[in-house]
Amino acid sequence: MAEEARTATVNRKTNETDIQLTLNLDSKFDQKIEVHTGIGFLDHMYHALAKHGGWSLTLHCDGDLHIDDHHSAEDTAIALGMAFKQALGTPRGIKRFGSAYCPLDEALSRSVVDISGRPYACIDLGLKREMIGTLSTEMIPHVFESFATAAGITLHVDVLKGFNDHHRAESAFKSLAVAIKEAISRTGTNDIPSTKGVL
Repeated sequence: MAEEARTATVNRKTNETDIQLTLNLDSKFDQKIEVHTGIGFLDHMYHALAKHGGWSLTLHCDGDLHIDDHHSAEDTAIALGMAFKQALGTPRGIKRFGSAYCPLDEALSRSVVDISGRPYACIDLGLKREMIGTLSTEMIPHVFESFATAAGITLHVDVLKGFNDHHRAESAFKSLAVAIKEAISRTGTNDIPSTKGVL
C-alpha cells in the first residue's frame, strides 16, 4: 500500500512580501516545479533544491524588490521552512540524518542534515562576488539559515572547493537537496529516531 504524500500549503503575507507556496516532499516520479520570486538566480537555486530533493514545489512571491533582494530571499526561505516542517509533521519513521557531496564542474559541496527539532545552521560557502545575477551573495547563506530556523532542523553546508561562485552556490543547494532527501526518507517503521523519544 502506497504511503500518503507529505504535503503542505503556506500563504504568508507581510508588508514586504506576499507568498503562496505548496510543497510535496514525495513527488520524485511526478515532479511539478514552478518558482517565481522575482530574483532569477534564487529561482534557479530553489528549482535545483526541489528537483534534487524529489519535491514538487510551487512558489510565488510578490516582494519589495524596488528596495532590494533581502525581504524576498529571506521570506521565501522562511515560508519554505514552514512548509517543510508542516509537510513532515511529527518526524516518525524517517532516517533523521542525511549527508551528501555534490559537484558542479570544479566546485564541490558537502551538506549534512539533522531533522533534530533544533534550528541551527553552520554555512561556509566562501563566495567572492557581490552578486550572482540579481541576488546578493550575502543572502545565500541567509537563505539556508532562514530555512533551517523555520524548519526546525540542523544544517551544515560547506563548499569545499571551486572558483566559480555560480557553481559553488549551485553545488551547495544540490548537496543540501540530496542530504535532506536522505534524512526524510522513510524507514518503514513508526519509530521516533531519538533517544529522547521526541524530536
